[in-house]
Amino acid sequence: MSDYKPKVSNAWNLFTYFNFSVAALMMAGGIWSLEASFSAKGYYAMATLMLVYSTASITKALRDKEESDRIYNKLEDARTERMLAQASAE
Repeated sequence: MSDYKPKVSNAWNLFTYFNFSVAALMMAGGIWSLEASFSAKGYYAMATLMLVYSTASITKALRDKEESDRIYNKLEDARTERMLAQASAE
């Protein structure tokens, strides 16, 4: 069995944080300069926050599912190896 180790560089993490910061600043600037009522700006700001939260939640759920599948597959591989070892010992 091989151990899975994700290979994510610090540069990639820095890039994603930078990218998120730029996008958030651009969205905030767009809402700020929007010629609309304060309540409309608030609606857009809340919708933006909800979208960011939902994206993070979906990403976490998908990652958790993938990790649980990987653990389940490791258990199945171990069971199969144990059965094969028992069968070859007989």
